[in-house]
Order: sequence, then C-alpha cells, then structure tokens
Amino acid sequence: MFNWVQQQIANVAGTQEPIYGPSAIRSVAEEAKDTPYTEIGRDDLKWKEMEWTNVETETFYFFSDEGKIGMAQVIYSNVAGIRKTCQFNSKIFSDDDSKPHLWSSTPLNNFEVSEDKTSFYADDCALELTEDGNSYTIKSLNDQRAIVNIKITKTAPGFQGGKTGTSSYGTDPKEPWGWMRHAFWPRCTVEGTITTEEGPVDFKGRGLYSYALQGMKPHHAAAQWTFLNFQGPNYSAIMMQFTTPPSYGSTVVNVGGIAQDGAIVGAGCDNTVTHTAIETDPESTWPTPTDVKFVWNAKDKDGKPVEAEIETSMGKRLDRVDVMAEVPAFVKRIVAGAVGTKPYIYQYGTKATLKLKVDGREITEEGQIFSEATFISDIETPSE
Repeated sequence: MFNWVQQQIANVAGTQEPIYGPSAIRSVAEEAKDTPYTEIGRDDLKWKEMEWTNVETETFYFFSDEGKIGMAQVIYSNVAGIRKTCQFNSKIFSDDDSKPHLWSSTPLNNFEVSEDKTSFYADDCALELTEDGNSYTIKSLNDQRAIVNIKITKTAPGFQGGKTGTSSYGTDPKEPWGWMRHAFWPRCTVEGTITTEEGPVDFKGRGLYSYALQGMKPHHAAAQWTFLNFQGPNYSAIMMQFTTPPSYGSTVVNVGGIAQDGAIVGAGCDNTVTHTAIETDPESTWPTPTDVKFVWNAKDKDGKPVEAEIETSMGKRLDRVDVMAEVPAFVKRIVAGAVGTKPYIYQYGTKATLKLKVDGREITEEGQIFSEATFISDIETPSE
C-alpha cells in the first residue's frame, strides 16, 4: 500500500519515483511468449479517456510520392484527473536547408469523442474512423498555416504486441497503477493535402498510424525511446522500443512488425535496436545515434520465424525538438518537478535497405525511413 501511495504522490507532485525494480513492470513481451502479436479491429482503436494522469495519442506519418515527410497528431491529456486538454499537431519536414520545417501545435476547444469512442471532434477539427474500420480522415482548420485534409487507409492488418499490446506498472500485478499500450497500422495509403501559406502540399503516398496510451506520467513510464517507420514498394516495417527509468529497472520493451499488402508478414516483441555509433549533442549532452541497427525476430500467424534487419547510417538529422520548449503547457505541468528530466526528440529521414528472411526466402528492398530517438532522463540508477 505504501508503494501505491508513493506512486500517487509522484503522479500529482511530479516528484521522482522510488526504485521499485524490474519486478514492478510486466512487459508486453510476457504476453508475446505465447501470442507474439494480435491483429486489431475497429474496437481496439477506441479512445479510453482515463480519469487519472495519462496521455493518449493518435499519430499519423506520411511519405509522399514526391519525397515529402509529414505527420499529424491528436494528443489527449489528463493531469491527475483534474484538468483535461487536447492538442492538434502537424508537421511538414523541409527538404530545403534554407527553409524551416512547418510545425503547428494548436490547443483544441470543445473536444469530445463519438458515442462509440472511435472518432474525435473539436472546434475546427475532426478525426474520424470509417464504419468499416479501414480508414481515418484527418481534418483541421485550427491553424491557417497548416490546414489538414488527409485520408489514410490501411492496406495491411493492424496489430499490437502480445494479446493486449499493453505493459503494466505496479508492485501488485492485480492492481497496476500505470499502463503503456501501443497499436499500429504498419502499411497504409495516404491521400490528401496539408495546405500551407505557400499552397497545398500533396501527401499522396504511403503512411503509418500509431496509437499510444501512457496511463501514467510519460516520464515515469519511459526514459528513452527509439522509433522506426520503414516504407518500401512491397514491404513496410515498424519498430518501437522504450527503456523504463531506473525506478522500473531500466527495463527494455520492444514491439515491431513487418507487413505487406493484405498481410502481417511477422510481428512480435523479441526485437532489438542498437545505436551502433553515437555522437554527443553538445547542447543537451545526450548520446544521439549516427548509425543504428534494427533486428526483428518475429513470428508469422502460424508461429513460424520471420527475421528482418535494417542497418543504416541515420544520415542528416531532420530536426531536434527541445520538448520543454515546444510542447504545450499541459505537458510541461505533467513533467514539472521531475528531477533530471530534459526531454529531446531527434528526428531522422533517409533511404535504407530492409533485409527479410521468410519461408526460406531472402528478400532485399530499399525504402524510406523515418526514425526518432527520444531522450527524457538517464536510464542509469543515480549513485548513492
């Protein structure tokens, strides 16, 4: 009981958590030992609207046929069950060094979810899941610099790691005090535009959709993240890995999958990310990756092994986001008071080669990657 009280105080006050150890997290990888992954349907994409501290996001990544990279995102946040806020973010990465990226982040007013909890509405903003559960439409008029009107349609099944896609936190497995859940549409088609002051940017091409629920303070759930989105002519690949803070034993949790049109080739939670070469960012002092190796040790729907690998230079960094400078005020309130928290997101986009082994065949395909390395806090236990 005392641990639970400590955790609740940390949630409300923003204080650093005690060291509970790795036994206080039940990774989704435990589920994945028996069920490597589960295909998801419309009911698995409902907004949860939890009544305690949490952050819930739906994020869409776009690769246009012309080479543009963009994203759109809705963030729902609840601080200690007291204050609920929502934000719509969109971004177009500039491929011209002389021009800045287009970044729009707008607070949303009068937000609500549909009765079946699959669609989201606010003033001048709508995120709707179609009745067949195969497409989202994303519309926003909140910022005249970035008017979003995009439809994203899955061409492969969605999936989550294990049975539920969820890792839980707490010293009593029957009464967890926090959750982390992820679900993905790894391979999608995209149509529509983001209209800027210079005119519409056509994002006809490929995309990925990621749902995330952090049912606790984000910096308590994870200290560091690596994310990969690969889109090729015939295959798509996704990997998401996070490492918990020392309070949960600096535990590594990974989920990833490979998809082609009409099928999940393989997915699961027994994958690895290795930053094979790094350089220290002089401003933040974080060890940012310059070369990375992603390895999938997945299973197909029949439990047969599927292996894949992407080993690549990250190329020129697209952007570095100082989260505390960029994020809306409500996220700052969530993170406020956390000792040693200095969140930065490093974003990369380059060409890379996917090497895939499936059914005795070796397949090589070049495609476009978008990757993020996020550093929130140290993963080493502070010295006594």
